[in-house]
Amino acid sequence: MATTRRDLLKLSGITAASLLLTPRVLAGWQPAQRYPDPAVVALDDSFRQYCLSTAKVERIAGGCRWAEGPVWFGDSRMLLWSDIPNNAIMRWDEITGQVSVFRSPCNFANGHARDRQGRLISCEHDTRRVTRTEYDGSITVLADSYQGKPLNSPNDVIVHSDGTIWFTDPPFGIAGFYEGHQAHPELPQNLYRFNPETKALTVAAADISGPNGLCFSPDEKTLYLVEGRAKPNRLILAFDVVNGELQNKRTHIDCGDGTADGIACDIHGNLWCGWGMGSETLDGVKVFNPAGKAIGMIHLPERCANLCFGGQSRNRLFMASSTSVYALYVNTQGAVVI
Repeated sequence: MATTRRDLLKLSGITAASLLLTPRVLAGWQPAQRYPDPAVVALDDSFRQYCLSTAKVERIAGGCRWAEGPVWFGDSRMLLWSDIPNNAIMRWDEITGQVSVFRSPCNFANGHARDRQGRLISCEHDTRRVTRTEYDGSITVLADSYQGKPLNSPNDVIVHSDGTIWFTDPPFGIAGFYEGHQAHPELPQNLYRFNPETKALTVAAADISGPNGLCFSPDEKTLYLVEGRAKPNRLILAFDVVNGELQNKRTHIDCGDGTADGIACDIHGNLWCGWGMGSETLDGVKVFNPAGKAIGMIHLPERCANLCFGGQSRNRLFMASSTSVYALYVNTQGAVVI
């Protein structure tokens, strides 16, 4: 059952008096004045087929403290994302271009996804749990502990076509009081799999150093996972998915000087990765082909934390990047859960 626009307005708690945020331009950055956009760079000729010569990077929202976890709601033509330190989930309306508060407080939510019924799935730092927003706006707790111990701070989440919910659980959100509250982790840093039918929570991959962004390949035979605290460099790991279990853990991409965060796959199996390390050459989105070769870069004036595909044809890339959200039309589509 798909959510309707009325369902989502109930779920959001938005009123006519919702706070509207005016996008602000960062010093030194302006959108490209001519096509093609020089911010979109082919590192390999194969990337050119995914670029549009008459599309440019646009800033659609600003004024955040740390933008994260974008998720697209096509039936309402809206983008949601987290502004974690401001303890708010924000909303951008594709029709009007307006930005408003979707939910505040939101328990310092981070990553989001939609389940097979179109409901919002959220990772919450402050309550250290994963929740589902029902059609009537009520909140159902899906997971907040494992073997009697509280989760660390669920970070990012995806949903498999079989309905299972996969989420990462690093301690980032309990490291201090900026993105939640300070607490001592009681569990290892795991990737979890939750079955909403049986309510079973299992460890899909154990003892990952800083598990962060994750996504499935288009055929769901591979799961990609960012190991955000691997040393000496951050890694993007790959696992074979066999009957709901992960096998054959391997390094798919060594991030080198860069830092991968949130990731998403397109229908061709390319990985689009939130990227950066606070420098002009690294900040933005880096694109890798299915073999793990870097083929493209979208340069942004800020580090990109997370991203998703959306728009009416799933051909618009939304990039939650530090204080702003950017968008770019591309010549591919986000992988769809079948």
